[in-house]
Amino acid sequence: MRPDGAVPGDVDVPARATRRPELDALRLAVVLGLVLFHSALVFDASDPDFYVKNETTTEVTTVLAGLAVVWAMPALFTVSGWAARRSLARRSVGRFVRERLLRLGVPLLVATVLLLPFPVWVRERTRAGSDLSYAEFYPRFFDVRLDLAEAPFVVQGEHFESGHLWFVVLLLAWSLVLALAAAVAPGVLAPGGLDRVARAAQARGAVLVPAVLTGALCGMLGLEQEYAGWNRWAYLVFYLAGVVLGADERLRAAVRRDAALAGAVGGVVFAGGMTAFLVADGAGDDPFVGGGATGLAFRVLFGAGGWLLVVALLGGLDRWAARRAARRDPATATGDGPDPWRVRAYAYLLAAVLPLYVLHQPVVVGVAAAVVPWRAPVVVELAVVVAASAAVLLVVYDLGVRRWRVTRRAFGMRP
Repeated sequence: MRPDGAVPGDVDVPARATRRPELDALRLAVVLGLVLFHSALVFDASDPDFYVKNETTTEVTTVLAGLAVVWAMPALFTVSGWAARRSLARRSVGRFVRERLLRLGVPLLVATVLLLPFPVWVRERTRAGSDLSYAEFYPRFFDVRLDLAEAPFVVQGEHFESGHLWFVVLLLAWSLVLALAAAVAPGVLAPGGLDRVARAAQARGAVLVPAVLTGALCGMLGLEQEYAGWNRWAYLVFYLAGVVLGADERLRAAVRRDAALAGAVGGVVFAGGMTAFLVADGAGDDPFVGGGATGLAFRVLFGAGGWLLVVALLGGLDRWAARRAARRDPATATGDGPDPWRVRAYAYLLAAVLPLYVLHQPVVVGVAAAVVPWRAPVVVELAVVVAASAAVLLVVYDLGVRRWRVTRRAFGMRP
């Protein structure tokens, strides 16, 4: 092993790399995948509370969802933490807070007013038998109260909910927590502030140790289905982990080095967790919050497996990106460069990540509400919901968001 924590044959990564294109790609993949994920919930047998439910459901979507939820949103929070660390390195704490409020707080407020009531109204109409018009239901959605015990989701109500914007709520809350920490202890985030952690990470397998924390947290506090199956406070661990990983290149090298080990151990742990889930569920012990031993085992293994798989994913993507960059080095590259059209399409979608996330669930719910009365085969209906939702999303984004300064600001885009 080399002094920087890399293994022989690994590809060198610039010590002061300012961009992580593989993290941008991961962020885009997760957000686009949510269109498929939420479309699948319409047909999922294990989630009776989704806004629109097809008459015929399947457990196949349950299995596929389980394979995704263990890593997707934790990875998104980890990437967000890394980006926040990079943002803080370029601006003061005050400017960081202002930027977070503009990029996250404004879209959260706009979407809460314009988008969130719609899916709840659809559920009331299609599943609760309500005959209220949207105009009649709308003010009822905002009949709210404050409940500090549900922090950071302090706004509660009979019909009010944060819906899919729970991610934005948490991301804004964790950003403010980070800003407070940076203001109180600025030395921690300064260059070299995590030197002791970085040196400890040089030991083989050290970056796998936080799996104990995520497993214990999920085991004790339980899992929350409404937040993609994870406990809300576990996401804070992943977010802060991204901040830490972005603070020292030695930590990045350690993740890259241990990616394969984390993947192997994580696969075994996750398989054990899913076995415990099936046993607990079959015995009538709620795997998410139940007090039985098998339910507890599932939560612990799920939380630990999530950390391990995120480490494997980030480290593996880092290796892939470094090798890809090396092949494109002008001194060694051969052949033509990337297709210009593909590059433009990728840049177009990358800029659309936050608006597409904010818009996607109301669009999926509206399309699904129109499709499920067909009573066609599940595969056909799912394909139509996914394709139609993607098309509507792109049209709404292109014509209604990206072309206008005011709407770009409203959905968290730069002018």
